[in-house]
Amino acid sequence: MAAQRRSLMQSHQSWTDDLPLCQLCGVGSAPNCVYGPDGKGTQSHPNEDGHFRFSTECCFLYGVFNGYDGSRVASFVSQCLTAELLLGQLSTGHTDADVRRILSQAFDVVEKSYFETIDDALAEKANLQTQLPEGVCLSAQTQKIAERLKALEQEVSGGATAIVALILNNKLYIANVGTNRALLCKTTSDGQNQVIQIGRAHTIDNDDELSRLAQLGVDLVRLRQTGLISGQSSTRRIGDYKVKFNYTDIDVLSAATQKPIISEPEIHGGQSLEGVTGFLLLMSEGLIKALESAHGPEQVNQEIVAMVAAELAQQSSLEAAAQSVVERVKRLHHDAYVSGRQRAPHCGRHEDMTLLIRVVNYTLADGSLTPTQGETQRVIYSTSKTSVMLSLVMPAQGTLTNGSNTASTLEGDTPTAGQSPTATLQSTNTHTQSSSSSSGDGSLFRQRGSQAAQPRRGRGRVPPYVDFTQFYRLWGSDHSEGQGLSGDLGPQ
Repeated sequence: MAAQRRSLMQSHQSWTDDLPLCQLCGVGSAPNCVYGPDGKGTQSHPNEDGHFRFSTECCFLYGVFNGYDGSRVASFVSQCLTAELLLGQLSTGHTDADVRRILSQAFDVVEKSYFETIDDALAEKANLQTQLPEGVCLSAQTQKIAERLKALEQEVSGGATAIVALILNNKLYIANVGTNRALLCKTTSDGQNQVIQIGRAHTIDNDDELSRLAQLGVDLVRLRQTGLISGQSSTRRIGDYKVKFNYTDIDVLSAATQKPIISEPEIHGGQSLEGVTGFLLLMSEGLIKALESAHGPEQVNQEIVAMVAAELAQQSSLEAAAQSVVERVKRLHHDAYVSGRQRAPHCGRHEDMTLLIRVVNYTLADGSLTPTQGETQRVIYSTSKTSVMLSLVMPAQGTLTNGSNTASTLEGDTPTAGQSPTATLQSTNTHTQSSSSSSGDGSLFRQRGSQAAQPRRGRGRVPPYVDFTQFYRLWGSDHSEGQGLSGDLGPQ
């Protein structure tokens, strides 16, 4: 097994090219961008994100990787991790404990394998550093050494964070290292969507991570003041030899008794997908941060789910849906910057963005998603005083009608350490509604082709299929006091 793995990893051609891609998922991406004063964006470095999406006879495997200081680590992990999981290591006979052990071991082997690939470069770098004379010296020999050291530093630098999803025996397992995110959206029997964030980012905002670091002797006060660790917010990452081998030279980590920055994944599952209808989202940190910068961090999960539901309702493929959501986020981020408003100072740039959508128990036919036709869905809109539940009845030719965004815990699964608490979307400004349709194309509930809604004769209006009567009545009753407003407010 080990010899086979090494042979595959050392081959010039990617061995994963022979693995079948999963047809139940789509991936969208966009490169990093820095805006100029005129609002035009330029890419500051090559795209460093990575992903995979494979299916085998016994399982499905997905991953999204956020690389930094180069794409070397993200590319290596996407190759090596599949070798550690899809060469017969997993079988239908494995228990939940077996799967978690195999996932954890795979991450450990991957990092060790990566450091083996840069051993020679690190040794040469250390040797050359001893040859540099003290003080300033402009000799030709010294310049050559300095140039070689710079090249070696670029070769060995960098790291990656990872979010990996495995479906085996119709159970979902999530393994997280760092700051990417996994969301599971489930449509309930009464037509609502439950949005579940599986796990939490490994940063200094994570109490479990702070506790782990405190036990190693790290000064948490100084850590909070510093914010970033070697330029990154993650407290778990793959690669990054500086913080792994030279952490005693990093001021904020120097007191640690063991390696404080680790690659050990936090693993959740297995969560049964029996009877579940919905979709799984894997997102890179760049996508999350871009939307947070544009709209604030409060409703990011609900906004992303609303965008995905809207795009699945109108796109003909999962790939197109995923790419459209990424483009929406990109557009929102850019619009927030050029608006000059409150969020503009936070939106001067964004990093690489990757979104993977994996549908669960949707029927794929003729390249389209075909869930139950004419199904009634519900979405919660909230005002400052009143929550109004509206029924959205999609036409029979519609494809997906998810519109609501509430969260719940994993059914039948006890939350593990680091898992986020549940939250119900109760926006005071109908934030999800506005963000879902703010891409500018007005297509949240748009129909396609000849089936598109036509204006009602004689009035020039499109007949609505959402009845807002109750909403306006309750809004009017809550806000009419002292304002002379009628309780039957509505469009005239």
